Amino acid sequence: MKKNLNLNWLRTFDAAARHLSFTAASHELGLTQTAVSQHIKGLETKLGQNLFIRGARSLQLTDIGQAYLISVRDALEHIEFSTSGLFGPELDTTIIVRASAAMIIWLSPKLSAFQGGHPNIGIKLVTSLWQNELEKHPVDVEILLAAQNQSDPRMVKLSDERIVPVCGIQTSTKIQSPADLGQLEAIHVLGFDDHWARYLSANGLPTDNISPRIVVDTSVAACELAASENGCAIMFERFAQQAIAAGRTIKIVGDPFANGQSHYVVQRNTATAEKRASTAFCEWLATRF
Repeated sequence: MKKNLNLNWLRTFDAAARHLSFTAASHELGLTQTAVSQHIKGLETKLGQNLFIRGARSLQLTDIGQAYLISVRDALEHIEFSTSGLFGPELDTTIIVRASAAMIIWLSPKLSAFQGGHPNIGIKLVTSLWQNELEKHPVDVEILLAAQNQSDPRMVKLSDERIVPVCGIQTSTKIQSPADLGQLEAIHVLGFDDHWARYLSANGLPTDNISPRIVVDTSVAACELAASENGCAIMFERFAQQAIAAGRTIKIVGDPFANGQSHYVVQRNTATAEKRASTAFCEWLATRF
């Protein structure tokens, strides 16, 4: 059995067979012509067969070389397809962007514009949902929510946010005024425990009677629960509008209210290539808001 074949030799064989030229193969692979010749010679020695007929000004495959090329090419293509499928296509650089699930959904229909202008930059989106320190991904760009009076100079403001109450289409018929919200099941989103209190207080309503029986950990889940007529959720206006535009059967049942929070973007870079790419993404991102 011919064990431990050098993969570089096989790639060189494939290139030389396609071009029928060691010189052209060397240009494609970024090798010297001598290195290409050595790869082919090493492969022929390992196999114990000549793969090429070498002439003064020509290069041809032997019969066994032609037969072997079919298997080699199929194997290389299989490796390429499998690698691309599992790990993604090869790009100049890929940036990792971390954001909430709702923010990723909000960005989704807009990302094609960035990809069209930057075809060689890949984007890997990861959520920021309740990660512990050991599970955190190294990221290049982070989109986060913070109070408007924060003072971290690394954080660039994207937009101030407003909150609105949402519920299903059928349930919305019960809402004639903000006071009617108290009649519905309150859907509570972990991490946004002040949304209900802020919204009711803004409308001069008491907050001590709000005791949510439905608790979720994402605004996306809260939106789906509301669409299924399970109660009312208080969420960011931009996410509610996105859900409605996407066909979710929810309705905004109150005026928007500024809750003192904003979305910010932070660059967290190391390598120069990722820094250039993430800078381009951040500049584009600001225009989406």
